[in-house]
Amino acid sequence: MNSKVFRLSKLFLKRNHHLCISRNSLCNISTSMERVFSGIQPTGTLHLGNYFGALKKWVELQETCGSVLYSIVDLHSITLPQDPKILHRNILEVTACLLACGINPQKSILFQQSKVSQHAELAWVLGCMTTMARLGHLPQFKEKSASVKDIPLGIFVYPVLQSADILVYKATKVPVGEDQLQHLQLAQHLAKLFNSKYGKLFPHPKALINDDCTARLRSLRDPTKKMSKSEPDPKSRIDLTDSEEVILEKVKKAVTDFESAVTWDPKNRPGVSNLIAIHCGMTGKTPEEIVQDAQGLDTGKYKLVVADAINKVLQPIREETMRLLKDPPFLEQILEDGSMKASSIAEDTWESVRKLVGLSS
Repeated sequence: MNSKVFRLSKLFLKRNHHLCISRNSLCNISTSMERVFSGIQPTGTLHLGNYFGALKKWVELQETCGSVLYSIVDLHSITLPQDPKILHRNILEVTACLLACGINPQKSILFQQSKVSQHAELAWVLGCMTTMARLGHLPQFKEKSASVKDIPLGIFVYPVLQSADILVYKATKVPVGEDQLQHLQLAQHLAKLFNSKYGKLFPHPKALINDDCTARLRSLRDPTKKMSKSEPDPKSRIDLTDSEEVILEKVKKAVTDFESAVTWDPKNRPGVSNLIAIHCGMTGKTPEEIVQDAQGLDTGKYKLVVADAINKVLQPIREETMRLLKDPPFLEQILEDGSMKASSIAEDTWESVRKLVGLSS
């Protein structure tokens, strides 16, 4: 046996040994067990909107659910052009930030989407089952395509990849924001369609929606818009790694209105109400309690109180993120280990799909 054949044989045996171990271990997992999946794009620094809209809930779910998978969805990030070096750095920064926020690889599977090929493979099968009309009606496609002259195909079909992200793990619960609800409905539709056509395989994934006042934080510069990583003005958001001085400056310059009292009125006073929502998230208090505590303060002085509350929560997150970023090999290993665990689950689902569709015996 020549050396090339030997290496290929060794690789084949190693891969199959890994799959045998993985599938045997999966035999102990009930197919009806509760499983959570969610993902986040590595495009820009994570901010308070991400923290309250997703990360805080993620930490809670890993403590209460039996099987939890969180993915850095880097394939989704390249639907628009990315600088390769910046993208790779962002992947590690997001990993560090997730760990600093409390994501524990011993309690949940944290992995890089592109390292698990079954996401893209299942997306092709699901893409062959959906229609252009269905995808064209999704609001985010309409929104993004309106500002792009030459529309990349990825912007049109990425909701199918989102469906594959969820279904390849047979997820039963998916934490989503209200703006992603229609994409989850596409996953529900495709699961039902596949089950009806080929045989029952996928559970019905249910949405977990955060409905408290922190669910959709607004831009600090324009409270009619949501806080976003894609907003060009960095003063529009509080990044999780911002220094105390930067946070104070951003909060002081947050747009409010001409009234000086601190009142909760999201419709008529969105700027002040946004600061109250942030304050609620930092302290666990209700808007009513915050307003009661702020009696006698004008909005200028209240901003200093909000900035102080933010800094108390973000300081340990910022320090731990910076510490972790000094050790890139550790972060790479976390993603590698998580991706191997995710692959073992995804491979089992993909093999079932292949058989049901007729791609294998």
